[in-house]
Amino acid sequence: MSDYKAPVKDMRFVMDEIVGLAEISSLPGFEEATPDMADAILEEAARFTGEVLAPLNRLGDTEGCKLEANGVVTPAGWKEAYKAFCDGGWNGLGSPAAFGGQGLPETFGIAVKEMAASANLSFSLCSMLTGGAVAALLTCASDELKAVYLEKMITGAWTGTMNLTEPNAGSDLALIRSRAEPQADGSYRVFGQKIFITYGDHDMTDNIVHLVLARLPDAPAGVRGISLFLVPKFLVNADGSLGARNDAHCVSIEHKLGIHASPTCVLAFGDNGGAVGYLLGEANRGLEYMFIMMNEARLGVGLQGIALAERAYQQALAYARERKQGRDAVTGEALVTIDRHPDVRRMLMLMKSRVEACRAVAYYTAGLLDRAHAGADAGQKQRDLFLAEFMIPIVKGGSTEMGIDVTSLGIQVHGGMGFIEETGAAQHWRDARITTIYEGTTCIQANDLILRKLARDQGATAQVVFGEVAATVRALSESERPELQAMGQRLGTALPAWIESTEWLLANAKSGISGVLTAAVPYLHMATSVCGAWMMGKAALAAAARLQEQGQGDVQFYRNKIATAGFYADQILPQVEAWAATVMAGDAAIEGIGTELFD
Repeated sequence: MSDYKAPVKDMRFVMDEIVGLAEISSLPGFEEATPDMADAILEEAARFTGEVLAPLNRLGDTEGCKLEANGVVTPAGWKEAYKAFCDGGWNGLGSPAAFGGQGLPETFGIAVKEMAASANLSFSLCSMLTGGAVAALLTCASDELKAVYLEKMITGAWTGTMNLTEPNAGSDLALIRSRAEPQADGSYRVFGQKIFITYGDHDMTDNIVHLVLARLPDAPAGVRGISLFLVPKFLVNADGSLGARNDAHCVSIEHKLGIHASPTCVLAFGDNGGAVGYLLGEANRGLEYMFIMMNEARLGVGLQGIALAERAYQQALAYARERKQGRDAVTGEALVTIDRHPDVRRMLMLMKSRVEACRAVAYYTAGLLDRAHAGADAGQKQRDLFLAEFMIPIVKGGSTEMGIDVTSLGIQVHGGMGFIEETGAAQHWRDARITTIYEGTTCIQANDLILRKLARDQGATAQVVFGEVAATVRALSESERPELQAMGQRLGTALPAWIESTEWLLANAKSGISGVLTAAVPYLHMATSVCGAWMMGKAALAAAARLQEQGQGDVQFYRNKIATAGFYADQILPQVEAWAATVMAGDAAIEGIGTELFD
């Protein structure tokens, strides 16, 4: 199995040419986020993830986690790697300096997170969940709770979890039954069971901070009656030392298709009198606060799809360059490496181009979040936030679906050897399979895109995106390079199909909701394809500009950028018109037929 090597050059290209790192570094608070610092951070992150995390990936998959009498035991090497991860400052890269973080923009953080997830997805999940918990505490925790917990979590001394799902309450959180009873001292006693809790227990730190959704005794029914509580594994004394074990325990861990080294726990709260918890923010606003974690997690999970696809592409490419089989279709030469066969080249280019497109969309979204956080103009900050929120379901849903496709192609490139576990190609697909499910399924992302992001402003934010895509179409069409003109023609055909489908959805959102929801996932696929092509077009324009300049780096790198963008335009964009037809068909063919359709 080939080693992972972080694609630093491609990451830096996206940061500079797509995200606009120079502009990000000029925002208040980000002045130290210079290109030189980006080079230093990405090079060191590449070294760490390649040398420390990647070698543990296969071991973690085969060894997995174990639940013993004192709790969950992680695979060999996990604790040492986690300590090195925290000692290097990677856990708090984007967190506030006031609480022990480095305060760097997400434009930096997203590249490091991608590297960690590519190198070892199971390992990276722990810090991802902690980061989401930190974001929630920064928003809604009291000053007293922040003082006790935030620095420990940001430095990685303690980790964090998010506890939503229950046996009877999956995506429908209105069904949550966990309850919290107020105590005389201002704390609460929490009772209930939570399932599918990532890193709900482990042996890497001496405390775990659970953020738990539960109901107060007088809470209204439904999602409006859910509150958020901080429930530590160990209580914390007044001097900051750890006190008694709290009544929060892991009672089992799941046996899963993939991510074997990430303990997915069933947690029991209150089996022995009640777990001590502390209310975060205001009562009955817990779901609102938890969505702070969810949005961060959804961007992070989308990144996981990209990361696993990148790892699968690297391994497939290395195999194709070594495996000899058959004749060259053009020259007739016998026993050539399979990367010379047209269909293998097609598969490798599908892998490469789709990864690069989704990476650019994800990094662009991270840049929007940085601008929304640190920008000076209030109106522009709101615009950037709405754009970022519009893009997040596309990143999460689109990139994870891409990750499954690309990791499956990785197996196909290996042929029969891809189906053999020892090659490692299958692990990437197995690990990827959960990404379209957790933190909201693809359907949930598609519904969010349509019912929340489109509907909240009747498509106004979508119109901003359409305008940006149209500007890229014009720039491509006006280029002197025929290959860029061809891309502009392809994108110029796809964009009206996306616009027409959007208008159809908005027009039918009230009168034909069943058809709209039937069309939601196809619409998400279409949006992913067009946004990917938009970013690939921007990349091609930037690469062409660099080629016109003297002494501007690796000429072959820029030529490859243009060629990859052209392949994406030829092979992916023609599918958009088919998606549009699927969207606007809705559920007309089965309208009026109930569940008896499946009899």
